[in-house]
Amino acid sequence: MTFHRPATNDIAPFPVASPAAATVFTTLIGGPPMPRVELARVVGLSAAAVTRVVRPLLDLGYLVETASERSDLSVGRPVSPLRVVAERQFFIGVKITATELIGVLTDLQAHVRAVRHVKLDSSDVETVVPAIAGLTAALRSDSPVPEEWIGGLGVGVTGDIDRVLGIARESPFLGWRNVPLAQMVANATGLPTVVDNDVRALTLAEKWFGAGVGVKSFALVTIGTGIGCGLYMNNEIVRGAHGVAGEIGHLPLVSGDRLCTCGRSGCVETLASASAVLQDIQALPRPGVESMKDAVALAHAGDHEVRGVFDRAGVLIGRALAVITNIVGPKCIILSAEGMEEYELYDARIRESFREHSFGSAAECELIVRPLSSDAWARGAAVGAIESFVRSRL
Repeated sequence: MTFHRPATNDIAPFPVASPAAATVFTTLIGGPPMPRVELARVVGLSAAAVTRVVRPLLDLGYLVETASERSDLSVGRPVSPLRVVAERQFFIGVKITATELIGVLTDLQAHVRAVRHVKLDSSDVETVVPAIAGLTAALRSDSPVPEEWIGGLGVGVTGDIDRVLGIARESPFLGWRNVPLAQMVANATGLPTVVDNDVRALTLAEKWFGAGVGVKSFALVTIGTGIGCGLYMNNEIVRGAHGVAGEIGHLPLVSGDRLCTCGRSGCVETLASASAVLQDIQALPRPGVESMKDAVALAHAGDHEVRGVFDRAGVLIGRALAVITNIVGPKCIILSAEGMEEYELYDARIRESFREHSFGSAAECELIVRPLSSDAWARGAAVGAIESFVRSRL
């Protein structure tokens, strides 16, 4: 995967030119320091091959050998585990919403070094692109990082995104169609840029630095304003032939006339997303319910009708998760919830419905719950840039 680059760019390419070297580096980037012998075993290479591929990474400062330790497996022979030098390169990630930009500056191991939020007056691309340029400049000024240490910029956008071409083909939340976003942002910021669907970027972040480390097949499901899903199967992000794999929020599992953001009816999102749940509770009606926080308070206070709305949403989400396990059979599903208080009201019904509708051993799929902050979306976008940088020579 290559970056969309600005007209002039003097950032040196990553010194990885083979799949073997990329595998070695990506194995180290999300895990603890590892001796060469163990690293060779994990990646399936000979010790000599590992030594050969890590040499340029050591010479250029991307890897370092830590202080020697005595190996339990050898007789008096010291080993020097290899680790990634996180401060060797930095990246910027930006998540675009209809009302704001969320930006982070991270190091090579996706540790967040600076965060900024910028309000948007409009979601028109003519407004958003200059705002991204201003945000990246502000993030650079927040941290004393030399310009040449910025390896690239990742942008996360909801909707149908063609990562290869850098085009936002359709983003209903933003009202965009066929926007060549990657090239526009690269020209505006002067940074190599990669654009991806925000949930897929978050899935990659979980694979490299989160609950997906070491897992060959998993799904990530985000529960919030919408319901998103990213699939990582057999060590690859699943994008699908048309780039829209994993859209469980748009499974037609419900009946009714309420339109989804995609313009269709019957989608899971129309009853199970946070915005849909709030809409249903406000229609009961309940005076003074202006936010999800108000709705959660009513549920905890024992309002059975309000609790019923949450229960119904949980059942639908559980069915959607069962569809994933029945079709692709992931080892685990990571549930990332934007509001953990409200998620607790869904949880029991999600698990019951999931077990009820999963076929056979598919029900053994583990459900892992993780909170989802707004900054995590931007960090996911930065991980997309990290991946493109690491694989830029392949």
